[in-house]
Amino acid sequence: MAKVLVIEDVPISRNLLRRVLHLAGHQVLEAEDGPGGLAAALAGEPDLILMDLSLPLLDGWSVLSRLREQGIGVPVVALTAHALVGDRERVLAAGFDGYMSKPIDVRTFHRDLESYLTCPKMR
Repeated sequence: MAKVLVIEDVPISRNLLRRVLHLAGHQVLEAEDGPGGLAAALAGEPDLILMDLSLPLLDGWSVLSRLREQGIGVPVVALTAHALVGDRERVLAAGFDGYMSKPIDVRTFHRDLESYLTCPKMR
C-alpha cells in the first residue's frame, strides 16, 4: 500500500482518482489547489504525487518547482488534459517523473501507477 497525494481541482476527477486508488489498496491524500497541494506534500510525506497542471492559485509547474527547491524528491506525475503532441516531452523536460493524460484509462492506470511507485526517490 502506498500513500498517494492527488492534487486536482475538479471534484469529479478527484473522486474518480480516490476510488480507483482505494480499490487498489492505496491510501489517498487530497488537495484541490496548488498551495494546498504543496502543504499536503510537505506535511503528508506521500510516496507519489499525481498532480494536475492547471491548478488554481499556484499551477502544477510551480508546485513541482517549489517541492524540488525544498529537497522533496518524491515522484511527481503530471495528470493533465493536455494531450497534444509534445506535451509529454515538455512535462518530462520540466522535471516531472511521469505523465498521464485525462481522462484516465483505468486499464493502463494501475500499470503506470506501479511503475511510478517504484521510481527511485531523491529523498
